[in-house]
Amino acid sequence: MNQVKKMLAIPAAVLALWAITATAATNDDIAKRLEPVGKVCIQGQECKGMAVTASAGAGSARTPDDIIAKHCTACHGTGLLGAPKVGDSAAWKERADHQGGLDGILAKAITGINAMPPKGTCADCSDDELKAAIEKMSGL
Repeated sequence: MNQVKKMLAIPAAVLALWAITATAATNDDIAKRLEPVGKVCIQGQECKGMAVTASAGAGSARTPDDIIAKHCTACHGTGLLGAPKVGDSAAWKERADHQGGLDGILAKAITGINAMPPKGTCADCSDDELKAAIEKMSGL
């Protein structure tokens, strides 16, 4: 009986060692999967590990028509979800009257309103570019 216990103890010990190393490998695998996939860099600050730095809008002068065509037409072209349509001066004027004029509309465009996210879909647009696009769409 003692001999049987010895024969069973060796495979049990091997199995226990294998389970410990398997758990360690699994934990390492989990840690590797949880590593960040990217890095956030802030404009004006050094971004270590990045060979190329991006500057928002540097050297690219966008016209209001470019911004409207790329970012605004999807909703403001059709009036989707109550968005005032491009060229519908009456609807834009009504919004302007309720929100404090063109500057009030600009403030809502920057922070987002109803279903429109902040800055619409043009996260890299400057406030001046947004204002020019709103002026062009609204006729105000």
